[in-house]
Amino acid sequence: MSRLFHDLAAPGVQKLQPYLPGKPVEELERELGISGSIKLASNENPLGASEKALLAIEQCYRNINYYPDGSAFRLSQRLAAKYNINPACFTFGNGSNDVLELIARAFLTPEHSAVYSQYAFAVYPIVVQATGAKANVAAAYDDMHETMPLGHDPDALIDSIDDTTRVVFIANPNNPTGTWLDTNAVIAMLDRVPSNVIVVLDLAYLEYMDDELKPDIKHLLDTYENLIVTCTFSKVYALAGLRIGYGISHPDIADLLNRVRQPFNTNMVAQAAALAALDDEAHIQASIKLNNEGKFFLQHELEKLGLACLPSMGNFLTVNMKKDAGPVYDALLKKGVIVRPVANYQMPNYLRITVGTPEQNSRLIEALSSVMAGVMV
Repeated sequence: MSRLFHDLAAPGVQKLQPYLPGKPVEELERELGISGSIKLASNENPLGASEKALLAIEQCYRNINYYPDGSAFRLSQRLAAKYNINPACFTFGNGSNDVLELIARAFLTPEHSAVYSQYAFAVYPIVVQATGAKANVAAAYDDMHETMPLGHDPDALIDSIDDTTRVVFIANPNNPTGTWLDTNAVIAMLDRVPSNVIVVLDLAYLEYMDDELKPDIKHLLDTYENLIVTCTFSKVYALAGLRIGYGISHPDIADLLNRVRQPFNTNMVAQAAALAALDDEAHIQASIKLNNEGKFFLQHELEKLGLACLPSMGNFLTVNMKKDAGPVYDALLKKGVIVRPVANYQMPNYLRITVGTPEQNSRLIEALSSVMAGVMV
């Protein structure tokens, strides 16, 4: 009978592999009977949410018997002021992943294709395959590239566009590699993409980038009508558990996305917290500072262990263990330290490690040092 149900599913869904999230702390401790574990697997902000956001949550939760504002009016007005962009350009989602799915549903069919880079964010192949569209996977730079090993290759992405292509996904910085394209490279790519192809510039880790690398979002959107920028409140704003993100695009594109968006896909608690988080500049800067210091510490300590990291503009480091990283991952779990294996990205020798608090970072290095002698032989 189960095979019958499988055969009833849409062709794109039948072969779909679900997204694999980082292992929750509760699951690990339940499995191993341990306590006091730390999770450095899902690129969450270890500082926690803004106090202003938490206060906003307390003030609105008594009204959760009512539906939220489906248009997220107040949040769209606040973001429009932040970017100096028309509020009609915004589409909100249950996390930016939701916006990525809306894009696929709006623009892709089995007759079309989408382009994304090798080692790109795992949600791209999921949303593309679910529509039945073809994936044109562009080869990334190899691991010996001088400046951006395993990073997006702009020429390969452009060369992967064909007459059936409707969407190109660009993660900048990319997850799980942490690699990036500078603004000049992004602009050069946009100049070469046909105007009838939608380009999705996924900026989930935008706030963690060095200032000189951050794109001028308004200028890009004013210049390229086929561009969609996606952003999230899950990373620097530390609202991952509330699931809220957004897309910014030409109003005509936003109108199409909002046609396929569910009426109340972002809840009122998430909207209120996001609105407050935007106004807590001190928390944003503290999160960035914590990340920069922690990333520097981890890079230095990992190098002392003889391990190289990919260049990263995110809140994580992807570390080359030089052989199958699975045994290291398993050994760290037994010590109550959760990191992220990325073999599902065809990167079996790498582990992705979220930058944590100073205490978490030190514990990671201590645990990794103690297991390496036993498994890296």
